[in-house]
Amino acid sequence: MSSQVQLYVYDLSNGLAGQLSMQMTGRQIDGIWHTSVVVFGKEIFYGQGISITPPGQSHLGQPLRVIEMGETAIDEETFEQYLMEIREQYTPEKYHLLDFNCNTFSSDCADFLTGKSIPEYIKSLPADFLSTPFGAALRPSIDAMFRRGAVSDIPTPPPEATRVAAAVSPNPALATSLLQSVAAHASTHGLSRPSGSYPTPAPTSPPTPSNGMQVRSCSDPTFFQSLLRNNRVVIAFFTSANCGPCRMIEPVFEDLAKNKSKPDGAVAFVKVDLAVGRSAAVAAPYGVRATPTFIFFLDGRKTHELRGANVPELRTQVDLLIYEAFPPHHHTTLSLPAVESISLDPILFTQVPKFDTLLAKLNEFIDSAPSWTSPVTQAQVKQVLAKTIIPFLKASSATPPPPQPPTAPFDSWSTLAASLVSNLPISNLFPLVDIWRVALLDPKFSEWNSNRNASKSTISVLLSRTLESKGAPRNYQLTVLRMLSNAFSNTNLARQCVVSMRSDLTSLLVSALLHEDVAVRTTAASLAFNVASYLQKLRLEKMKSSRNSSIDPEDEEWEVEIVSAILEAIRQENTSGDSAHRLVASLALLLRFSPFTEHLTALMDVLQSRSILTAKLTDGDGTGNSKPEVRKLISEVAEKLCPP
Repeated sequence: MSSQVQLYVYDLSNGLAGQLSMQMTGRQIDGIWHTSVVVFGKEIFYGQGISITPPGQSHLGQPLRVIEMGETAIDEETFEQYLMEIREQYTPEKYHLLDFNCNTFSSDCADFLTGKSIPEYIKSLPADFLSTPFGAALRPSIDAMFRRGAVSDIPTPPPEATRVAAAVSPNPALATSLLQSVAAHASTHGLSRPSGSYPTPAPTSPPTPSNGMQVRSCSDPTFFQSLLRNNRVVIAFFTSANCGPCRMIEPVFEDLAKNKSKPDGAVAFVKVDLAVGRSAAVAAPYGVRATPTFIFFLDGRKTHELRGANVPELRTQVDLLIYEAFPPHHHTTLSLPAVESISLDPILFTQVPKFDTLLAKLNEFIDSAPSWTSPVTQAQVKQVLAKTIIPFLKASSATPPPPQPPTAPFDSWSTLAASLVSNLPISNLFPLVDIWRVALLDPKFSEWNSNRNASKSTISVLLSRTLESKGAPRNYQLTVLRMLSNAFSNTNLARQCVVSMRSDLTSLLVSALLHEDVAVRTTAASLAFNVASYLQKLRLEKMKSSRNSSIDPEDEEWEVEIVSAILEAIRQENTSGDSAHRLVASLALLLRFSPFTEHLTALMDVLQSRSILTAKLTDGDGTGNSKPEVRKLISEVAEKLCPP
C-alpha cells in the first residue's frame, strides 16, 4: 500500500528575505527556507537531531507552502529503520546553517521515499547566498556560530565577523540587525528541541565529538557541486560504515582538516558516506566504487585520486594541493638559484686568541682600576679567571678536542662579568667580550646563556655598554659585533638577540654598517647576515608547517629600518668585497619570503635599490666583485627581487 509524501516549506525570515534581500545582497532571495518531510501522518525534520511531530505542530507552526512529492512504496517500518540508520549521521553537533541542515535531510528522505529530490531553488539557496559579497563576508560568522558543538550553546556571530559582513552591505545598520536575527533564528529554529516533539530514541553509542565543522558531511550532489564552486580546494573522503581501513584513516583525515583548513573557507574537507542519502550519486561521476577513496579538487577540477588507507601519501597529497592553490609566498614561483644556494649557516668568528696573553691583559686592567666597589674582590675575580674560565676556554678550543668535554660552574661567570663591567672603563672591557665570544662557540655555554634573563644577561649588558658610551672604542665595538655573531650558533640565543635585544642590536648594527673602519663594517655585515639567515629559517619552517600563527620576530617597521640600512651600506661600500657580498646576501634573505613585501617594494623603489645593486657590477666599484657567483647573486637580487 502506497503512502503520500509531502514537503513542508517554511520561511525562517517570515517574509523579510523577500523584502530586504535585494538591499542586503544585491540579489533577490525570496525566503530562508526550512523544510520537513511529511509521511505516515508525521512531520520529520532535522535540527536538534532528527525530530518528529504531528504535521503542522512543530515550533514553526503552519508551512508557507506544501509541495506534493508523490507516493512511496516504502512501508513505515522500513522508513523508521532508515531513520535509525542515518541518526548517527544527522546529530546535533553536525548541524550547520549552510552546509548540513534541514534541507539536506529532507532531500535525503525524499530521495529514499520517492526517488525525487526537493526543488532546486531550495537546495541552491546556500550557494546563491554565498555567491554575493554579503554572503561571502557572512560565511566566517555563520561557521563560528556552529563551531562549538555543545547543544546548550546559543550560537551568536562573533562581533568582528558581524562587523565585516555588515560593512560590505549597502545598508550596514540593517545588515547588523539581520545578522542578530539570523543568530536568534539559528538558535530557536535550527538547534533547540521543539516543544511537543516526539522523543528520539537514545543513540546506541555516545555521540560523535564535534570536529568544529572542519569536516563537512555531504550526501547530496547539488550540495557537493556548491562546495566545488565555493572552495578553491576540496578534498573528498568517500567512506562507508563497514569499512575497516576507513575507520583507521578517518582520524588522520579529521586531523588534517583541523590543521590545514583556512579561516576563509577556501579549503573544504568533505566526508561522503556511500551508505547515506544520495551519496552514491555524488560518487558516480568520479567512478568511485571502493572505499576509502580520496579525490582532490582544485578550482572545481579533479587533480588526483588516492585509493586505500595510505596515510603518508594522503598527507603528502593534501600538502601538495594546498601549496599549489595557495603558494606561501609569491616569491616561491621565482627561479632564484643564486639565492637558493646561499648557506643559512651563521657566520662565526672562531679565531682562538692567546689565552695567557688575554689573561695578563685583563689582570693588568683589574690591578689598574682606580676604584673597586664590587662585593667580589679583585683577587677573587683574578682567581676565577685563572682557575676556572681560562682552563675551560683552553679545553673547549683544543684541537683535537679532549676525550672528556670541559665543564665549568657557569653561574660564577655572570657574577665575575658584572664586577668587571661595573669597575672597568669601556676601553678596558674588550678582553672580557672576547672571552664571551670564544665561550659562545661551546654548545653548553651558549645554551646556558640562552636560559638567562635576556635583559640582564652578560651579552645584553656588554651590548648596552656599546651604546651608552658615545664613540665606543673601535676594539670594543668590533669584539661586541663578533660576540653577537657567535650568539647565533644557538637557536634559542639567536631568538633572544632578535627579539629581546632587538632595539640595542639594531642601533649598533645600523651605525656599524656605515663605520669608517672596514673591519667593523665587514663584521657588521656578518651580523646582518646572521639575523637575515635566522629569519629565513623561521619563515621556511612556517611555510612547511602551513601554520597560520605569526612568527614572534616579525615586525614591519623594524624590517624596513634594517633593509634601508643594508641598502645604504651597499651603496657606500667601495672597499670590501666580502662586506658587499654579505650585505647583498642579507638583503636577498630578508626580501625573499618577507611578509611585508608590498611595503618593502615601495621602499626599495624610492631608494632606487636596483640602481644601487647594478652599480656594484661595474669595474670601477672598488669592491672587487669579480667572482662569478657574487655577480650572479647581485644580478639576481637586482632583477627579480627589486622593483624595476
